Amino acid sequence: MIHLAGPYILAALLVGLGVMGVTVRRNAVLLLIGVELILSGSLVLLVASGATSPSRWEASSVLPLFVITIAAAEVVVALAVILAAFRHRSSIDLDEPHSKAEVGAGGGEQV
Repeated sequence: MIHLAGPYILAALLVGLGVMGVTVRRNAVLLLIGVELILSGSLVLLVASGATSPSRWEASSVLPLFVITIAAAEVVVALAVILAAFRHRSSIDLDEPHSKAEVGAGGGEQV
C-alpha cells in the first residue's frame, strides 16, 4: 500500500517544477511543458484525493479523463499557435520583439 503523503508530495513537486518552468523559461515550447507539468500535478492531486477520500465520490474517477482530454486539446492548439508564430517570426523565444517596429519603439530613434 502506498503511503498517503506520496501522491501529495509528487503533486506538489510537479506543480513546483511547472511553476518554475513557467517563470524562468522564455522559450514557448518550454513554457508549454511547464503548463503541462502544472496540469499533471493537479491531475495527480485529483486522483489521489479521490482514492483516499472515505466517501469514494464517483466523479473522482471520471474527472481525470476530462482533465487529460482538455490537456491534450490544449497541447494541440498551443503547438499550432507556436508553429504559426515560428513561421512568422522564425523564433519561438518570447523575449524577442515581434517586429522591427517594436525595436525602434523601445527607446531611441532608429534611422
